[in-house]
Amino acid sequence: MPRVSTAFALDPSSKKTKRIEDPRHLAFIRLLPSVISGAYGCEACHIRAGSAVHRKKHTGGQQKPDDCWTLPMLANEHKAQHAMEELAFWRLHEIDPFELAAKLYEVSGDIAAAVAIIRKVRP
Repeated sequence: MPRVSTAFALDPSSKKTKRIEDPRHLAFIRLLPSVISGAYGCEACHIRAGSAVHRKKHTGGQQKPDDCWTLPMLANEHKAQHAMEELAFWRLHEIDPFELAAKLYEVSGDIAAAVAIIRKVRP
């Protein structure tokens, strides 16, 4: 059966494509305040939902997304994110997770810049 012509159908990657790991970025994300509460002591939480606009494929339970698609959240906030439909969680908090993750990745290593970005998006 031929693949439907969509943005994702044009992507040559597959489940066998190795994800991009960035341990330094994950360590950086863990130093930041939570995008939900502003508290410290965060985990680096991967965004599993997909976005054609951001060329981010949906990743299921067996796959982890590239490490650039992470946001800082406390453990209980991360658990809440997984307890409901992920994009509904982000809409509830009025946060575009894709834009925020991309902005944080752009300034990876610069804590002051990242904190300023987080403060702008927190409701």
